[in-house]
Amino acid sequence: MVDYIAFDSAQALEYVKNQTNFFAPDAELSCYEFGDGNLNLVFRVHDQQQNSVILKQALPYARCVGESWPLTLDRARIEASVLIRHGEVCPQTTVKVLHRNDALAITVLEDLGHMQILRGQLCEGHTYPNLAADIADYLAKTSFFHSDFYLSPAQKKALVVEFTNPELCAITEDLFFDDPYRQSERNNYPDELQPQVTALQNNLALKLEVAELKAKFLSSPQSLLHGDVHTGSIFVDQTNTKLIDPEFGFFGPIGFDLGSFIGNLLLNYCAQHKRAVELPKRRDLHAYLLNSIQTCVAQFEQTWLQLAKTQTRDLSLQAPGYVQRFINQVLRDAYGFCGTELIRRTIGLAHVADIDGIEDQQARIAVQQHALLLGEQLILQAPQCETKEDLSQLLISLLL
Repeated sequence: MVDYIAFDSAQALEYVKNQTNFFAPDAELSCYEFGDGNLNLVFRVHDQQQNSVILKQALPYARCVGESWPLTLDRARIEASVLIRHGEVCPQTTVKVLHRNDALAITVLEDLGHMQILRGQLCEGHTYPNLAADIADYLAKTSFFHSDFYLSPAQKKALVVEFTNPELCAITEDLFFDDPYRQSERNNYPDELQPQVTALQNNLALKLEVAELKAKFLSSPQSLLHGDVHTGSIFVDQTNTKLIDPEFGFFGPIGFDLGSFIGNLLLNYCAQHKRAVELPKRRDLHAYLLNSIQTCVAQFEQTWLQLAKTQTRDLSLQAPGYVQRFINQVLRDAYGFCGTELIRRTIGLAHVADIDGIEDQQARIAVQQHALLLGEQLILQAPQCETKEDLSQLLISLLL
């Protein structure tokens, strides 16, 4: 068995050259490291004809903190396996795995360098017409085909074991459901937010709903999730959408991925109040983001219902009306998880450039206050909504 070693650029180049056949034997290769994430090394290896691949290697610690926060290398296996399984049912929106080496925690992927990372593009005010439909299709198909509606009980239980991911799930559990709601050294926010943060942390009704969401996250292995669907994990161009980085993948509540995506669009919505200076442009961006959320939710529901109608294998789950009841709960969960994403990205450890990139401090604080209030109200009020229409009206009322 090969001993693990963290690569540098020269080692990454030699690995691709000697252990794969992506390039001609006599190709002149170059390599550089460009990852700016929290957990991994990322290299681009390319030849003189602009052919290229991405080599990603997990580090045995959280890069954003250092070796004092150790992490399992098994997350590389999980990430590659999620990409392969999701790619089988939704190849058009899943980055392709070209090679893997679990012992070295290495995954070689297709290079998406011709596309753009969604977060940066939204911050700059760019829009993408296929984004909402593509994400809805991905989330609906990957969740349905790994759920009890499609898999046999034996298949599902075996996969739950295969994708048990306790260390990375613990990060989500802490950052989403624990840290923001109590004093924690990992929390990160300006002093000006302290009164609002104190009120939030003393809100017992809010903490009760967050406890419900955490309990669902802990104990509802509904399907194989991506686990980290934020706008920094999505590549886009005007015709295509690709998801990357599912190292937080595990079997969990279906609404979590959908809620994470909605939450990141809403973080950008809040930020555009101060990013888009001109009112017409701001209105257009707000309309685009709200329409993207509504389209994504509606198409997610429509696709799920159609798949369930034609592909459900479990006889009990074919009971008339059950799948609609099931999806209504998934959508309520999604808006609740969305609220936790808004809150944790505002006062927790990991922020987003959408808001932190606003240079004017007072403007940034105003956006943070808005995001906190929006997240709090979504968590509190989503459980009372019956349908996607109710949830949409709730969101609109909170944004006006």
